[in-house]
Amino acid sequence: MAVREPFEIMGVVNVTPDSFSDGGEWFEPDAAVTHGLRLSAEGAAILDVGGESTRPRALPVPEDEELRRTVPVVAALARTGAAAISIDTTKLAVAEAALAAGATYVNDVTALRAAPDLAGLIADRGARCCLMHMLGDPRTMQEDPRYDDVVDDVKAFLLDRAEFAVREGVREDRIDLDPGIGFGKTVEHNLELLRRVDEIAGLGFRVAVGVSRKTFIHRLADVPDPHDRAPGTIAANVLAYERGARLFRVHDVAQARQALLVAAATLGPDGA
Repeated sequence: MAVREPFEIMGVVNVTPDSFSDGGEWFEPDAAVTHGLRLSAEGAAILDVGGESTRPRALPVPEDEELRRTVPVVAALARTGAAAISIDTTKLAVAEAALAAGATYVNDVTALRAAPDLAGLIADRGARCCLMHMLGDPRTMQEDPRYDDVVDDVKAFLLDRAEFAVREGVREDRIDLDPGIGFGKTVEHNLELLRRVDEIAGLGFRVAVGVSRKTFIHRLADVPDPHDRAPGTIAANVLAYERGARLFRVHDVAQARQALLVAAATLGPDGA
């Protein structure tokens, strides 16, 4: 591509039987690899391979099972060189195995709280990482979430976790911050975070947004089937881009990329 796109798309490769949107669809390794290659061809710069669902009320997956699900897929996709490979995990051993298999990015929904030593591993390997805000854990996060000011609270949390990662040796330019849309938030909390993405971007780190097919879109637009939520996903992503987000984790890569290209061309090189 002659011109570097002013955003990156992270394509979702769930190797799980129970993810909220596509659980079981790509559970077999060959199917997951084929799916990842298709997402890369559609424009995903990063492929995010995950073996443990983080949907509300999801149960933990044992470490050995998560390793079995993810590492062969990471290795196969990395060998193709089609895109950068991310491991979506909270476990040190899984991240270590995935990085050894060719991953270069760690997506941790606990922001290094579940496994603090993961920060040192990321630093040692020169990997990139995404630190996300989540209230509680997947089993409890949607049980009456409350904040004084959701944006201020999320900002303070993300800055604290980023500073921890930097102290452990992770370079600032290798840290992305994700406000965690849908992770311990009501619809109103999600909308407020999207309205004020610019405040999170003001922390000085790249902002990642993951709104793809999420339940708040159903609540707003009465779309019960997650596969039908691409239009709502696109709307939220474009608005987040206008407010400073630059990394977008999505299931429907081609549609998201097309919308973001038009938004970027309309808004200009600085996104405003």
